[in-house]
Amino acid sequence: MKNQFYTFLFFMISFIGFSQIQDPVKWKSKIEKISDTEYMITLDGTIEKGWHMYSQFTPEGGALPTQFKFNNLSGNYEVTEKTIESEYKQQYNDVFEIDEYFFEDTVQFKQKVTVTNKDLSKIELNLFYQVCTDVCISQDKFFEFNLKDLTTKEVKAFEEAAADTKTDSKGSTPAGNPASKQEQKGLWTIFFISFLSGFAALLTPCVFPMIPMTVSFFTKQSKSRAKGIKNAVIYGLSIIIIYVVLGTIVTKIFGADSLNALSTNVWFNVIFFVLLVVFASSFLGAFEIMLPNSWANKVDRQADRGGLIGIFFMALALAVVSFSCTGPIVGTLLVEAAAKGGIAPIIGMFGFSLALALPFMLFAMFPGWLNSMPRSGGWMNTVKVSLGFLELALAFKFLSNADLVLQTHYLEREIFLAIWITIFGTWALYLLGKIRLPHDSVMEKLSVGRLYMALFVTVFTIYLVPGLWGAPLKIISGFPPPMTYSESPYGVGNSQGGGAVISEIPDGAKEGPHGIVAFVDYEKGMKYAKENNKPVLLDFTGFACVNCRKMEDYVWSKPEVLSKLQNDVVLISLYVDDKKELPENEQYISPTTGQKIKTIGNKWSDFQIEKYQANAQPYYIILDNEGNNLNNPVGYTPDAQEYLNWMQEGINKYKN
Repeated sequence: MKNQFYTFLFFMISFIGFSQIQDPVKWKSKIEKISDTEYMITLDGTIEKGWHMYSQFTPEGGALPTQFKFNNLSGNYEVTEKTIESEYKQQYNDVFEIDEYFFEDTVQFKQKVTVTNKDLSKIELNLFYQVCTDVCISQDKFFEFNLKDLTTKEVKAFEEAAADTKTDSKGSTPAGNPASKQEQKGLWTIFFISFLSGFAALLTPCVFPMIPMTVSFFTKQSKSRAKGIKNAVIYGLSIIIIYVVLGTIVTKIFGADSLNALSTNVWFNVIFFVLLVVFASSFLGAFEIMLPNSWANKVDRQADRGGLIGIFFMALALAVVSFSCTGPIVGTLLVEAAAKGGIAPIIGMFGFSLALALPFMLFAMFPGWLNSMPRSGGWMNTVKVSLGFLELALAFKFLSNADLVLQTHYLEREIFLAIWITIFGTWALYLLGKIRLPHDSVMEKLSVGRLYMALFVTVFTIYLVPGLWGAPLKIISGFPPPMTYSESPYGVGNSQGGGAVISEIPDGAKEGPHGIVAFVDYEKGMKYAKENNKPVLLDFTGFACVNCRKMEDYVWSKPEVLSKLQNDVVLISLYVDDKKELPENEQYISPTTGQKIKTIGNKWSDFQIEKYQANAQPYYIILDNEGNNLNNPVGYTPDAQEYLNWMQEGINKYKN
């Protein structure tokens, strides 16, 4: 009797725990006046222990980033700067295979607005965010700020606070702006990659032979060694200026952030896929990309003028003459850097040109080093061809981006990895001398350096192979499509990966995880369950719900659980973060929350709140085909046996 009492108490507590509306972030908001037209909005959130909320900068492909929507914006006020947020934490998520940025305990957002309508009385803001622990909750908070209630005292208080924090011209505190830190980290990465790319360009047949010729010119033509060094330094600085100006032009033409916004644009990615394939073909020896000879002749004539202008045009001549080798590298760098927005193209061109210019300056300072330089030869063409293989591999990343945006599933993870394995495997064979390309000389033996490079590429190729069978491949995380975007989340050939073969998918359903038929429409799923006399497993889930994916990958995949999902129940999966808009005649104001229901996700989230008084995902209920609960709902249940027992309990009640 005592045990029965405790069992009853446990289920009651569980039911109460899962049936309440959870709101793990408590908000305080204020608006302060900076000047006659400028205001600062501040949102302070307190996050319950164990929960975390995601930054607006968290990468795509994982949890939902925080978003801000100002409702009465047009004609009333402007929001010209990014929202400043407090410092976030960064952690790798092995489910979505990306680094995620999130807040714990507290979070603060600051947004500066400039009022253009002097009669404006209020500002309305919707804050969209996701907060997770073992379950995830998508929230939509509404804030209204009255502009007419601000006093002079508040203005002074804000000005004093602004002075204390020493905010910069953009309104962010230099010590506490994580977005700025992340951008800085990204710029350092761009610089480092660009510097290595410049060094690679230096070793190509178009540039390397120019080093001794140019340095000898400066040292022999100058009246003193100091003069020769000075001219070589000016020459190097001219190279840097030429390429930095190129990066500046790209930034000015496209704007600081426009290409960043285009990074998910289908045409942008397809065009640059084609562009990189052309660059790769040039490096592999199919043809040479060259600027018109007339350009080179004009530049050469200017270089004969002497003095600073002559040296500058000598540097420009190097850029023009070596374009067939440096052009594809510069083009690729500009594509990658410009896609990151801001001053990344300028930083990229600075890193590239610095690596290109340093040898000319250093060898002029220490001409004795020229004797230790390796001689020009076939190895330079090997460098050029190797760059071609890398360009070709990178090209498919852009094509993959386009495929992911369109969700066409033409270039799923397995196909992408098969392409990369083929490219890098062919590169390894080339380095081992098993394949010859148009401009290769006859090779009697392998150099030690080429052998080591061949071994490295071979190891990397072998590393990629297990990815076809579901290995996460964390070293290249972010390049191939995610595990969920594949023929099977477990990889080619895995007995668990393929799931059941579905001969026909019913109306209102789709093929879900492991080949399970999953209805995404509640009414159609319930109708199907009634026609087939089966109970329903109602699954409130989300595309960006980590623990929903864990349940599907590690619990639903168990043979005993999978069997019941395929045979004993009708699965209805309702995605609360589905952003597709409902037809206008189906949109409504929720009687429960008072919010307008505009999207499919809004509809299912409102349905969960109204019917089950819960708003967390994952959230599972076993129903009869009339919509009545057969047992208590559960949330995240990583123990497969516990979840199986829960399912069996509901199925047994339906049968009885």
